[in-house]
Amino acid sequence: MTMQGDWFKVFELSSGSDASLSFVITVYVPEGIVMAADSRQIITIENKQPNGTISLIETIRSNFVYKIFYLGQQQVGISTFGESILGKLTIESHIKRFTEEMLEADDDVATIPAKLVSYFKARFPSSDTAFHVAGYKRKGKVSEAQVTHCQISRNEIKPLNVHPESKEIVYGTSWGGQGDIIANLLQPGQFMTSDGVTHIPKPPILFDTLPLQDAIDFSIYAVRTTIDTMRFQTRPKNVGGPIDVLVLGPEGSHWVQRKGLHGERRQSY
Repeated sequence: MTMQGDWFKVFELSSGSDASLSFVITVYVPEGIVMAADSRQIITIENKQPNGTISLIETIRSNFVYKIFYLGQQQVGISTFGESILGKLTIESHIKRFTEEMLEADDDVATIPAKLVSYFKARFPSSDTAFHVAGYKRKGKVSEAQVTHCQISRNEIKPLNVHPESKEIVYGTSWGGQGDIIANLLQPGQFMTSDGVTHIPKPPILFDTLPLQDAIDFSIYAVRTTIDTMRFQTRPKNVGGPIDVLVLGPEGSHWVQRKGLHGERRQSY
């Protein structure tokens, strides 16, 4: 059956929040930076009937969407969450165009965030799309990690691994998208008492001493736990598909795991 004209309209799911479409996480430890993401894309189909009534159908458009991109020449990783179809094109298409039109050989992790926001802001000023931009910048004899959060509609650029007061490098993790599940596991809980709100601390993760392999394992755990928890909860299954993992280091970067293209897969009946 062919669906066209005013009968069906497909648009990206949006709830006015970044936390509706994806789950990406960036872990930064002394040995390196790990970026991980799921592969699912959710869309909403607007079904307009001949009598004028409209119904919304939420569906999985794909489990094979790329949300992490490695810019080899600049040695920078970019992950994305929020709206992922802009002007009827995927974020992957826009990132490829961005690198071709905007980046020079001498661009690096320090210059790319501003160029990225400027590029998307000029084309999609109200887009609820956000990014993590990560990599290393040479300062004298030392390579310094830089992890930056960018958001288009708010024209926002802010460092994630720098202490706001001391400006020193800090280690930890930041996530974007459907982050309520991992937040409930890691962030302090609270309950009401007669004297007010009491906070219950969670045992800390010492990211300052976390080996790189443990940072990789943690990033996969965070995405997998989000996927598996959603599976059982009565809620939209907004996170799913294969998990991509990119590791960035001062001496080089590589994919730990990344889905690839394939032909027909053998099935058993």
